[in-house]
Amino acid sequence: MDTMDPAALGLGLGPDDLPDGLVVADETGQVICFNAAAARITGIAPQDALGLPLDHALPLQDVEGRPWWQLTAPYSGLAIRRGQPERNLLLGGREVLVSARYVRSRPTGPVQRLVIALRGTEARRRTELSHAELIATVAHELRSPLTSVKGFTATLLQKWERFTDDQKRLMLETVDADANRVTRLIAELLDISRIDSGRLEVRRQRVDMIAAVRRHVQAQTTAGQRPDRFLIRMLEPLPDLWADPDKVDQVLGNLLENAVRHGEGTVTIEVGPATAATSADATTPEGTTVTVSDEGPGIPEESMSRVFTRFWRGSKRGGTGLGLYIVKGIVEAHGGAITVGRAPAGGAEFRFSLPVAAPAFMA
Repeated sequence: MDTMDPAALGLGLGPDDLPDGLVVADETGQVICFNAAAARITGIAPQDALGLPLDHALPLQDVEGRPWWQLTAPYSGLAIRRGQPERNLLLGGREVLVSARYVRSRPTGPVQRLVIALRGTEARRRTELSHAELIATVAHELRSPLTSVKGFTATLLQKWERFTDDQKRLMLETVDADANRVTRLIAELLDISRIDSGRLEVRRQRVDMIAAVRRHVQAQTTAGQRPDRFLIRMLEPLPDLWADPDKVDQVLGNLLENAVRHGEGTVTIEVGPATAATSADATTPEGTTVTVSDEGPGIPEESMSRVFTRFWRGSKRGGTGLGLYIVKGIVEAHGGAITVGRAPAGGAEFRFSLPVAAPAFMA
């Protein structure tokens, strides 16, 4: 029986060095290679598979229980086929991701080798678990405001005449605030969908970053924060910045809200030009950099690598844990970068840079 040379893959690597399962059958359909990863994924020992017909060594079925090799007929089907794309199949009740490549001596010649790649379903299950966690988080976050909205509107409809104008106003303001919370959550979900699919659109307009920062600080003080808690530093002159103003507002609002909610002491916002250190003239502005820092306990060193992942909430629970994930996606969609570190005063320091770029009508 012809068996595969362990060094046939080149570079001194053998089939058992591959991370994915590899099964190879010859021109007669007999298995001539069954690597260690394939044994781990299928639970079949290599010595039990080598030399057997492929459909006996690897009796795959589709999700409806039909024999996979009879359906695909690799040796007797159309001679122009090159293989089979990856799909989920069953092997003795175990789920396996399988793809196949038909190796021919000439484009329409007979199959000389049938190469099968096998992968476990752990990665897909982790993705499904992440999606399930997202759904559970959203359901939890929606339940509270919707319960409030339903409760207050039902009460007002049933007992409208019993309440004073001030009581009605308070209830309607609560309903309005909770409706805004639901709207923000739905917007977050849409942003995540666009970021994950690479479809986040950036509509560039001229953005006055200093004015935007001042507007967000004003919103925080209007909401009850002390004006002396915020310090704005401006390093001018700034280059013209073309970015999506709504998305810049999203980034600034999220970073300031995080600093206020999770940090302590003074929140410092520094706006300055970003320069290209690798260019011939390191003073040439290449964009705008914004740094938001606080004087709180900061982020533990071991957590900094997870700050921009989904569901990271730090030491204080609350919220969806999606805000910084979206912030990173928005900044990167602009061609910029964002980092996290420790501020000089010991708190958290977020710094993002946006390139100068060009207006949308010139892109």
